[in-house]
Amino acid sequence: MNEHTAAILVVEDETTLARNISVYLGRYGYVVRIAESAEAALATLADFQPDLILLDCHLPGRWGLDAMPDLLSRARGCRVVVMTGHGTVKLAVDAMKAGAADFLTKPVALSQLRGVIEQSLARERDGRLDEISHDVGLARRAPPEVEGLVGESAPMIELRSRLARLREADATLAGTRLPSVLITGETGTGKELVARAIHGDGPRAAGPFVEINCAAIPSSLLESELFGYERGAFTDARERKIGLVEAASGGTLFLDEIGETEPALQAKILKLIEEHSVRRLGGLRAMPVDLRVVAATHQPLDQRVAEGRFRADLLYRLRVFEIPVAPLRERGDDIERLARHFLHELGERYRKPSLTLDTEAIAAIQSHGWPGNVRELRNRVEQAVLLSVGARVGASDLGLSVHAPAEASLAARSTATDETHAAPPGSRAAPSDLRALANAERAMLQRALDETGGNVSRAARRLGVSRDTLRYRIEKFGLVVPR
Repeated sequence: MNEHTAAILVVEDETTLARNISVYLGRYGYVVRIAESAEAALATLADFQPDLILLDCHLPGRWGLDAMPDLLSRARGCRVVVMTGHGTVKLAVDAMKAGAADFLTKPVALSQLRGVIEQSLARERDGRLDEISHDVGLARRAPPEVEGLVGESAPMIELRSRLARLREADATLAGTRLPSVLITGETGTGKELVARAIHGDGPRAAGPFVEINCAAIPSSLLESELFGYERGAFTDARERKIGLVEAASGGTLFLDEIGETEPALQAKILKLIEEHSVRRLGGLRAMPVDLRVVAATHQPLDQRVAEGRFRADLLYRLRVFEIPVAPLRERGDDIERLARHFLHELGERYRKPSLTLDTEAIAAIQSHGWPGNVRELRNRVEQAVLLSVGARVGASDLGLSVHAPAEASLAARSTATDETHAAPPGSRAAPSDLRALANAERAMLQRALDETGGNVSRAARRLGVSRDTLRYRIEKFGLVVPR
């Protein structure tokens, strides 16, 4: 496969130089067109959408810099590298003001020219990733510590053992394609954190970590978010946009809740994994991408395959290396260990660093069934930190009952501030206080969602909480997320 398949438009009236550039870049897989004037370049854009334009300043007819606004308006999202044989500081400044990504003085070595092109295209990808990160809260790097992997129970020891074996396998594949990974487990068990650990401990740690929740984006939009699109690909496609797959090149693409994807999109994901290339919607050429695909699901994919709702061939491709994550109720003493870990972390955040769990709280934690797994535990501890008055956290602060059986219904356990779980008289918080707090919290969360247009990541940043915490609150309170 060619190293590159980006499209380059060379606007140069020196025929020999233009041809040499074209032949040289073609060796590296670039698709190159030549135009000998600004007018010819504008005409070429009618049926050719370049990723980058090499533009000579001194052209017959219209001067190169004068044509730049028209070139950029017709090839939106395209970068322009200006070349001239008469370089001056003023000319360079004028070129940058006009929108040039770089400025070169001729004669220029072809190897130097290729380096500038690669850097310019890389900046476009990085710019798109920064935009994505700002809009939907994606992480470019995995954090150095993965809190969800805290634990010494047998399931956690086995999990870390699997991660170590994967790390060893990756080390033997340096410079080649890494196998796909499928993470399975109930909702809230920490599958995303396992994905971050895979990325952070692997050979792609220096690259981007791009996450997308396939269940959180309408299927009609998910394909364009993943694969990007060319200008004019559909009614609202006013300019080119690279997708998350391209943005993840050099790193890891994490497809959370992949079991929720439609069969048509599953086919494209399968092709991505098999060919390591992507074609934007409305595009005519496939572009190579160098990434690892990590997927996660709480769905029983074998059952969905039997029902015809998930492609068997995609499941086989994803399941090259499978990592099951055990539910919290199967992790024994890790439940208390995690509770103390979260209490310390959240106590520091809310400036209550001396909080401890009393015996009643520990008993309640051990007897609870934890249907929401680690996510539920963290959220209950956060609630307890907020409600606590003294230095000790009790069962009522956690919204738990000491004698509640583990088999209690999910509905009876999921809402900490529900009247059925209100603290008894004489405890730290009276039922009316809990209801007032719940109402105030509900109103605050709904206002943040309304003011951010339903963008969960932005709302979470505004509230100073994690996205998982906000998602849990949305489900708990039945909040309306604007679309």
